Amino acid sequence: MRQSRALWLLDRVEREPRADTMIDALRTGIRSLPLGRGRDALHGRWLGHPVHPLMVQVPIGSWLSAAVLDLRPGRSREARLLVGVGLAAAAPAALAGAVDWAELHRQQQRVGLVHALTNAAAVGLYAASLACRVKGREAAGRAYGFLGLTAVGLGGALGGHLAYRQASGANHAEDVPHVVSEGWHRIGTVDEFPAGQPVRRSVDDVPVLVVREPGGTIHALAERCSHLSGPLSEGTVADGCVQCPWHGSVFRLSDGWNVRGPATAPQPAFETRIVDGHVDVRLAQEPAAKEGNTDRTRTHVEVGTTHGHGS
Repeated sequence: MRQSRALWLLDRVEREPRADTMIDALRTGIRSLPLGRGRDALHGRWLGHPVHPLMVQVPIGSWLSAAVLDLRPGRSREARLLVGVGLAAAAPAALAGAVDWAELHRQQQRVGLVHALTNAAAVGLYAASLACRVKGREAAGRAYGFLGLTAVGLGGALGGHLAYRQASGANHAEDVPHVVSEGWHRIGTVDEFPAGQPVRRSVDDVPVLVVREPGGTIHALAERCSHLSGPLSEGTVADGCVQCPWHGSVFRLSDGWNVRGPATAPQPAFETRIVDGHVDVRLAQEPAAKEGNTDRTRTHVEVGTTHGHGS
């Protein structure tokens, strides 16, 4: 079966570098916005997944409802209200999408730029629709509205490509609990893990980050960042956390909790033990604790003749 024309065009967009200079400028500008803690809120860290797909339901739903009312006589006032609601809701939804877009891979950003431009065209068409409706030019307002809905549909298709084909916003560590076999896995001797240094090991072909604290406690997390699979073993370890070197997500070593985004999902954590100077790990039996909870059971177990995690 031949590849569809639409998919061929999308693949071309992913490989097209001519807009990369614009992408770099936009990404720098978005990253420099003084959003503070609001940045993580826009990423959706509080929700556990990106908030942008949730926010776009308001403008899309409003505009679709307006289109339905436009097909019925005597509903122009209600349709005008819905068009206005959609326009008001589009701005915060676009901001959330832009904050996510600035932390994506280049191929994703190329498609995302076209997605944003298409949605911007939709907003422009709906703004024209509202202006015509306010002036009493209902026929023109309806025409602009249907054109805007067409642009929204195209933008939605591009957003679906981003989410499902390119996996932007997906949890890239979700598969770990399904592929790591049960039980303890030996990953090396204590001496192989210098204090304070991230070390990469493998369990059932799954990369694992191992960090031994100066006090001797050993932590182990899935090594590929849940945001976009960045190598945490190449990141920075400080204050009981590891920072991804690609986009700056910060995870707590003790349980994998995502302390700071853009990651919206925690890292799968492993329990650790030392037996006769060797380090064993197994997938933790309980989910990561909620932020700020310091009363959870520790995921570090000492077993055998070695008393303490020091070398």
